[in-house]
Amino acid sequence: MQAAILPALFLAICAYFAQHAISGSRGTEARAVRLAQIAAAQGELAAAVAERDAIAVKVNGLRGEHLDLDMLDERARALLNVVAKDELVIPYGPNERLF
Repeated sequence: MQAAILPALFLAICAYFAQHAISGSRGTEARAVRLAQIAAAQGELAAAVAERDAIAVKVNGLRGEHLDLDMLDERARALLNVVAKDELVIPYGPNERLF
């Protein structure tokens, strides 16, 4: 019986460390959660960068040195809420904006 105490103690210590290596705060399960959070954050970053780039294109079209007359006309009509006689108006709801 005394000969089995030392190996049993060793196995118990190994099992303790193995359990914490899997489900501890820095274990493999926590690593998988962190990787999923990183992937979600990278997706949000990509969406924000795409939105920033789209806004930058619109802003660059309205700058004085590179004035895009179509962009200027579009923004003026949207801000003043006017249309020409030959244009068709399609109303959108508040959450269904095109830009």
